[in-house]
Amino acid sequence: MKLVVINGSPRQMGKTGIVAEYIAKNYGAELIDLSKPALPLYNGEESQNLLPAVIRLRQLVQQADGVVLCSPEYHSAMSGALKNALDFLGKNEFEHKPVALIAVGGGGKGGINALNNMRTVMRGVYANAIPNQLVLDPVSFAEKSLTATAAEQVDVIIATLTRYMKASKWLKIDHE
Repeated sequence: MKLVVINGSPRQMGKTGIVAEYIAKNYGAELIDLSKPALPLYNGEESQNLLPAVIRLRQLVQQADGVVLCSPEYHSAMSGALKNALDFLGKNEFEHKPVALIAVGGGGKGGINALNNMRTVMRGVYANAIPNQLVLDPVSFAEKSLTATAAEQVDVIIATLTRYMKASKWLKIDHE
């Protein structure tokens, strides 16, 4: 099964990137890293549909059996970089697709609002955001890696997502 993880942080050395890279490395997921600017600011104009970065984003997400969205919480929401990327996507890429949500909280405000914000957008593109979700706080990181406890929490989320991915595949085969 094909898994895609999106690092929704624009920061090249951010903690959200550590989580996304952990998932890519340990689960063979394709990493879409929004800290490496490739996407323009979404404006809804048809000409953007021809851009190689937009075509690649759409193809990767559409071909995935499951997606993990990782975002820092900025002003009680997901990052602008992640929202911008999601604006290029829609029902064609996400309908009924299992999606896991992970937020990285910073200054003690948590990340629940970013999770809620991502969940709302997933509902808008007809994705199946799984019930399990995760907030990782600064104590979840040691240097440039996850702590053992945080890695375990991420592993639980990915295991749950994998079950939803298998169920989703079964439902497609059984009902098509």
